[in-house]
Amino acid sequence: QVQLVESGGGLVQPGGSLRLSCTPSGFTVDTYDIGWFRQVPGQGREGVSCMTNVDGTTYYADFVKGRFTISRDIAKNTLYLQMNNLRPDDTAVYYCATVYLCIPSTLISGSGDYWGRGTQVTVSS
Repeated sequence: QVQLVESGGGLVQPGGSLRLSCTPSGFTVDTYDIGWFRQVPGQGREGVSCMTNVDGTTYYADFVKGRFTISRDIAKNTLYLQMNNLRPDDTAVYYCATVYLCIPSTLISGSGDYWGRGTQVTVSS
C-alpha cells in the first residue's frame, strides 16, 4: 500500500525554523520524483520544492529560495524540508507528494500523484 506520512509541523514565531519529515511506505524515497506542497484554506495548492529521484536535483519556488532546503536520507527512507526564517505568510498545511516529473512547471501547477495527509505549519507571534 502506497502511503506518505508527514510530521514536524507546529507553531513557530516569525524568524524561527522547523524541519518537516515525510516517510513513504510501499516505496522508497528515491523511487519517484518527490516534493513538498502547501495549501492555505480557500486557496489553491502551490508547489514549494521538489527533488528528482535519480540524481537529487532540486527546484524551489521563488518565495522560499534561500530559506527552505529539501533533502533526503535514503538510509532512513525520509524526505525533509528544512524551513528557516519563517514568515507569517508561510502558514499553511504542508504536504509531501510524489510527482511525475520534478521540474519548475510542476511546482507552478501544484500537481502531484501520491499525497500525504499534510502537517500544519503556523507562523505567528
